[in-house]
Amino acid sequence: MKLGTKNRWKDVMLLRLRCKSPTSFCLFPKANSSASDAGNVPVYLNVYDLTPMNGYLYWAGLGIFHSGVEVHGAEYAFGAHDYPSSGVFEVEPRHCPGFMFRKAIFIGMTSLDEKQVREFMEQHAANYNGDSYNLIVKNCNHFCKDVCYKLTAKKIPKWVNRLAKIGVVSLAHLVL
Repeated sequence: MKLGTKNRWKDVMLLRLRCKSPTSFCLFPKANSSASDAGNVPVYLNVYDLTPMNGYLYWAGLGIFHSGVEVHGAEYAFGAHDYPSSGVFEVEPRHCPGFMFRKAIFIGMTSLDEKQVREFMEQHAANYNGDSYNLIVKNCNHFCKDVCYKLTAKKIPKWVNRLAKIGVVSLAHLVL
C-alpha cells in the first residue's frame, strides 16, 4: 500500500516512535500489577478487499487482501512509502482509506490496557519501515500476523495472506 495524497489520507496517523527504553514495557503484565486493570479486551483482524475480483476468489480460498489489527477502538496497519521510517499507521476501525471493508475476525483477547497497546505498537513499528514493505515477504498481513500473535497468542486465518505464501513458494521454485 502506497501512501497517497494528503487529502486521501487525512484520517491516517503514522505512529511516531519515542526514544524510550523498551525495557520499561512488559508484553504480559503481572496479574497483580499496579497499572489499571484493562480486563480482557477483544482483538480483531479487519480484512479489506484490494480488488472487486475478491468476490469471486474468496470462495476459492484466495484473494488479495489488506488487513489491520483493531484493539481499544483503534486500528493499526502497515503500508509502504519511500522513507526509512515506520510504515505503521492508525486509522478509524473498519475505515482504512482506499480499501473496501470485507469483515472483522475475532482473534482473541489481550489483557493490555490502551496505553500498553499504544507503547507496544510504537515499539513494534520500528521493525516495519515503509521502505521495507514487500508484497510477498513483508506486507500488511505479515504485520497483522505478528501483532495478533504477540497480543493474543493466536494466529490469523491462513487465507488472509495465502497469495503471498504462494508467491514465496513460486519464487523458491524459480531459484532452485
